[in-house]
Amino acid sequence: MRLDRILLSGSLAMLMAGCVTTTTNGSGGVDTKIPHATKAEQRQEGARVHTELAQQYMDNGDLQDALVKLNKALQFDPSYVPAHTVLAVVYERINDLPNAELHYRKAVALAPDKGDTNNNLGWFLCNREGKPAEAAPYFQKAVADPFYQTPALAWTNAGICLTRSNDLTGAEADFRKALAIDAQAPGALYQLANVLYLQGDAFRARAFIQRFDALGQPSAASLKLGHDIESRLGNRDAALNYGRRLQSQFPDSEQAHALDATASQ
Repeated sequence: MRLDRILLSGSLAMLMAGCVTTTTNGSGGVDTKIPHATKAEQRQEGARVHTELAQQYMDNGDLQDALVKLNKALQFDPSYVPAHTVLAVVYERINDLPNAELHYRKAVALAPDKGDTNNNLGWFLCNREGKPAEAAPYFQKAVADPFYQTPALAWTNAGICLTRSNDLTGAEADFRKALAIDAQAPGALYQLANVLYLQGDAFRARAFIQRFDALGQPSAASLKLGHDIESRLGNRDAALNYGRRLQSQFPDSEQAHALDATASQ
């Protein structure tokens, strides 16, 4: 899932933005007391702790207990954005898409200018039938956030969405924008190779699949694409090498089975 991961530190101390109280000690010095958290800060801390616990449950596959903790988090602070985002992910995993969308949208409503919330909603819409066209404005808002740490991800997601809508020219432009930010963004490298191949430009596609392959993170899809690119260019040995790697590393994949089917014809 191409979402911005919610990072919540388990070692964060209680928020203490309240006023500092000072007193004068007997020797004329000043003692500084530890500030007390306000009620709002205490509620947010409660929401944070329960959201962290929910993430741990979710990572362990315990989605039911994750839901319990997330609902508890929102009882502490209904405006805690990470809780809405993690809750949306859990609902998506249990295929409750209406509730997933509700909480992705709630996160955006609470943080309308944040890159991560907009990217997450955009990606969710991109994967829903009949809604990819709705996704583009959210990706645009994501990359407009000057403090957003992963704009290359949003540009890549935007390009994937356009590819699915058969706007290959627009998709190519978005993938290039992603690579202008991060020249080694694996998703953008693979997707640009794929969209160039779909446009019939196997020669340029080869350069990007080779750059992807050099990262040492092969996937069944990337090896199959490498095979298809080299086959189209007439490079039999290179195509065979990709094919062998695909069948060796991902023997049960859909791509490996497709290659076997083609070879047997």
